Amino acid sequence: MGLVGVGETGNGEMGLSSVALGTKNKYKRMDSQLPDEDEDASQHQLQETRSKKTRKYVLACAIFASLNSVLLGYDVGVMSGAIIFIQEDLKITEVQEEVLVGILSIVSLFGSLAGGKTSDMIGRKWTMALAAVVFQAGAGVMVFAPSFEILMIGRLLAGIGIGFGVMIAPVYIAEISPTIARGSLTSFPEIFINLGILLGYVSNYAFSGLPAHINWRIMLGVGILPSVFIGFALFIIPESPRWLVIQNRVDEARSVLLKTNENESEVEDRLNEILVAADTSSGGKYEEKSVTRELLSPSPALRRMLITGFGIQCFQQITGIDATVYYSPEIFREAGIEDKTNLLAATVAVGVTKTVFIMVAILLIDKIGRKPLLYVSTIGMTACLFSLAFTLTFLGKGQIGIAMAILSVCGNVAFFSVGIGPVCWVLTSEIFPLRLRAQAGALGAVGNRVCSGLVAMSFLSVSNAISFGGTFLIFSVVSAVSVAFVYVFVPETKGKSLEQIELLFQTEQWQGEGGQVELGDVEHLVQKG
Repeated sequence: MGLVGVGETGNGEMGLSSVALGTKNKYKRMDSQLPDEDEDASQHQLQETRSKKTRKYVLACAIFASLNSVLLGYDVGVMSGAIIFIQEDLKITEVQEEVLVGILSIVSLFGSLAGGKTSDMIGRKWTMALAAVVFQAGAGVMVFAPSFEILMIGRLLAGIGIGFGVMIAPVYIAEISPTIARGSLTSFPEIFINLGILLGYVSNYAFSGLPAHINWRIMLGVGILPSVFIGFALFIIPESPRWLVIQNRVDEARSVLLKTNENESEVEDRLNEILVAADTSSGGKYEEKSVTRELLSPSPALRRMLITGFGIQCFQQITGIDATVYYSPEIFREAGIEDKTNLLAATVAVGVTKTVFIMVAILLIDKIGRKPLLYVSTIGMTACLFSLAFTLTFLGKGQIGIAMAILSVCGNVAFFSVGIGPVCWVLTSEIFPLRLRAQAGALGAVGNRVCSGLVAMSFLSVSNAISFGGTFLIFSVVSAVSVAFVYVFVPETKGKSLEQIELLFQTEQWQGEGGQVELGDVEHLVQKG
């Protein structure tokens, strides 16, 4: 043992003091290891506790920010059934029915356009509050509307409120989310749209037994409830750290990042990235160029972003999803279901399918990526829309036709919810630079709402002219075109920070190999910059 002790001292002499010193050093190291291990375990436990707390906090923020999306979904779902009783009570024409259903989407574009500017002025958080207040006003007017004209006024107000909410929620969630979970969290608004649609269908079914002059008013009035919870949410959710940086409130931004990032050591890195992005956006050659002018005369990189963002938003709607959801009772009636209660029960099945499959997207979007989900979604929708067109045209109104129609509609909404439904909003909240994100996102939302309104307002007229089967055949062709659009124009953004994605669109490889750019290329650009 003495030799070991001497060896450990590094001393060539064999004296007792050397042995004692070696022994002393040995025991000193053994004693010092125990506290180190305890300290490591304690730090690991603290990190685990912090991570759980952070995940819960970010999840709560995403849920509360998505409440406005329930309003849009509820309106889409409830109006599909309520319109049957509104037609009976107020004696409106088929054209008035189309206008009443579709006008909300058209008017919401004004809310989305205003929301882009409002969110840059007063912040993301208070824009969500404004959305809830305006929608509540519109819903209140609709509930007590004595005529079609007053009902339309309420519908216009509700549309503006929905326009605010539908563009700001994905932007806000993308800006507060950690990179690893951004896709799933930014999909939350689409989850809540689906939940709202399901609640609307259930509300139709639940109140359909009441007198026609009362039931549709209750159906529409229930939609006020989600916006009440948004008031409570304002006391919990923080402002977007990226918006705070733009306002030069850097300390507040750091405080929010500390609450929303699991690893405290990454906070300064994230903050520095945001500061660089904000400085790049507001300085240099863009210093005197307004956001509007920049969007109207975009650089090549921004043009690529706009094509991707605006294009995917338009394809989400021109493939006919709102026609399928708004007019599902009419579609099922065309297939052979006559009883009103059975019609509404079939629409509940559509709502359940849509809601269940959005959960699948949430589980997969950050694991397998945005682009694979878009492929599965657009190809599946194309097949289901063609199947529905074939069924309504050739299978008549028998039991097989009814079963095939229900299966095709449910399949279409399932494939929609797995991919293009949520991924569309995720992409448009990710791809634009900080300075332009809110207003460019609003522009995408405008394209979405315009296409939705045009489809909803023309579906019955077009179907009367060329048949329901012919209309869905057109939708299936458009859906097939969307597959090609995804291949050419949509890059994979999984696992990249918002600042890295901005650089991704500046590479020459953006359109190469179907829009795929490796993360290594982006990291090289970041290091280069």
